[in-house]
Amino acid sequence: MLQVKLIVTGDDFGYCPRRNQGIVDCFLAGAISNVSLLVNGSAAADAAKLARRYNIPIGLHANLSEGSPVCEVLKTNSSLLNQDGFFHGKMGFRTALSKGLLNMSEVKQELKAQVELFHELTGHLPPHMDGHQHVHVLPEVRHVFAEVLEEYGIKYTRVPIEPGLHNCDWIPPSLMDFYLGVEEDSFNTVDVFTKHGIRWPDIYIGLSTMGRNMSVSSIRSAIDSAVLQLPARAAQSGTVTIELMVHPGYPSVPPVGGCGEGPDDFSQSWERLHELQTLIKPELQSHYKSRNIQLCSFKDL
Repeated sequence: MLQVKLIVTGDDFGYCPRRNQGIVDCFLAGAISNVSLLVNGSAAADAAKLARRYNIPIGLHANLSEGSPVCEVLKTNSSLLNQDGFFHGKMGFRTALSKGLLNMSEVKQELKAQVELFHELTGHLPPHMDGHQHVHVLPEVRHVFAEVLEEYGIKYTRVPIEPGLHNCDWIPPSLMDFYLGVEEDSFNTVDVFTKHGIRWPDIYIGLSTMGRNMSVSSIRSAIDSAVLQLPARAAQSGTVTIELMVHPGYPSVPPVGGCGEGPDDFSQSWERLHELQTLIKPELQSHYKSRNIQLCSFKDL
């Protein structure tokens, strides 16, 4: 029987105390096996302490789109900031990039500052590093991101190409357009990351199962169909690695939380709690056992 190593990554660790608590509760219930830290999150220092206390495997969720930079010299008069002095936002960052308004040396400076702050908070370098709102696979950014990972010897990242995404007719068209853009950017990133010796799991899941679309059956079928679609040579090795991206937590309560400008709608949504409650369901755990799925972290690969 094929052995599946499943990394269930709780994103946005450090966003606010309630997100932190939800992620820790998920980890202690055996429902997630890995976390990704926003070092510019309002509760990042607390998150790092919790990871140490509970021995939670932790990597870096590099953030160039929400809140404030951590690099001191970029906090004023930087191409990465809008007129209010914050990052441009999920779509604003993409617009500024497409117009050629972002200085890639500043992107690199901020990414390095986030790696350094991660090291300061946790006492070690991140074993894996990905991008908040998938900014790490965008044109130009992908090259700088890969250089930073190679410089610091960070071996693993995330490439958000989800098998079967095109068949997910429950995803609203506007969101599907965004996801398909992420997928296209990811396909164009593969060669760049490969050239820099960066690795990622065989399969990525997380767009089709996010928020209200998460259920025991949606996770189960996403994993099962992705494994069935694996190229024969990958299946022949006997082991397949999957990353499942999740966003569990107790919803943020303003004004507490965020990365400098308060919590966003995503973090205040009931969907954060819905993900938490779904992930800890015993039937999901028993499905993992029946399919020879072993939860692990990037350090275990």
